[in-house]
Amino acid sequence: MIYLTGDTHGDFRRFSTRIFPEQKQMTKNDYVIILGDFAGIWAADPENSMENYWLNWLDKEKPFTTLFIDGNHENYDRLYAYPVREWKGGKVHEIRPSVLHLMRGQIFDLCGKTFFTFGGARSHDIRDGIFEADDPELKRIRRLAAEGYAKYQELLYRVNHVSWWEQELPSEEEYREGTANLKEADFEVDYILTHCLPTSLQLLAGEGRYEPDPLTEYLEQIRKLTTYKCWFCGHYHWDHNLTESEKILYSQIVRIV
Repeated sequence: MIYLTGDTHGDFRRFSTRIFPEQKQMTKNDYVIILGDFAGIWAADPENSMENYWLNWLDKEKPFTTLFIDGNHENYDRLYAYPVREWKGGKVHEIRPSVLHLMRGQIFDLCGKTFFTFGGARSHDIRDGIFEADDPELKRIRRLAAEGYAKYQELLYRVNHVSWWEQELPSEEEYREGTANLKEADFEVDYILTHCLPTSLQLLAGEGRYEPDPLTEYLEQIRKLTTYKCWFCGHYHWDHNLTESEKILYSQIVRIV
């Protein structure tokens, strides 16, 4: 069995048996795949007790294997420091024995189906900039926000290597590897799993709210070149069927195999 769901942001309560009773029939040979913004690797301190609690809970208390692609809210300094290994035809970071990060541009064979994975997305909550942690302007903004100034409380910004990482968008090497792996598969897979959408679908879903970027443009080319049964993504905090073969997931947990 394979189930998909959207962004968890480090909150895994949806996998309780009360909300997700289907897991009672699952084993570690069955999979739940999170479509980015897993955020189980987020704290600056790898010994963070809450983070370790949830990762151990997924690994030891849940009957299934947890898989995830990355989104734009992951601590990439830590995520990319995990050892890389081959698994089911592609590369993964092993977070726990049964908690695995499906790396970008890989093709995995799961339950007899092929999955092309490509995480990452451009953050939409950075309108007011990216600050360094020691920037005096950041300290001023935080002080004024704490003093109750609404103008500063409403700013949308992130802090480099604290709440934002440039690796949210792929490297040229990751783009090339994804294309090469699809070419080797004759540009045919069963499923494509991404965090964000190709440009044309993002425009459709967002009604013009989201600007194209290098990743959405890359995915647009993949969409044109590749034959697939269904494309699933997260990122947009909405459960919605764009087309019969292209779907956004958020809180729903959907079985596909």
